[in-house]
Amino acid sequence: MTKVISLSEEAYKVLKRRKGKGESFSDVVLKIAGDKETRSILELAGRWVGGDVDKVARQISQEREKVRDREHKFGWSA
Repeated sequence: MTKVISLSEEAYKVLKRRKGKGESFSDVVLKIAGDKETRSILELAGRWVGGDVDKVARQISQEREKVRDREHKFGWSA
C-alpha cells in the first residue's frame, strides 16, 4: 500500500542526495529510519569522509594503550 506524505523542500533535497542509483525514496527512508538493531555495520563501510583518518587512528591507539595500562595496573585481563 502506498501513502502520500508531505516534505519540506530541505527534507526532500536531503533524501534525494542520499538516494542511490536504483533506490526508491521509500528505500532511503527505511534505511535512515530503520531499526538500528537490525542494521549491518557493513552499511558504514567506505563512509569515512575527511583527511583526519591518521589522527583518529592514533587517538584510538592511544586510548587502547591507556586501557591496557589500567588492566595491567589493576591485574585485569581482557
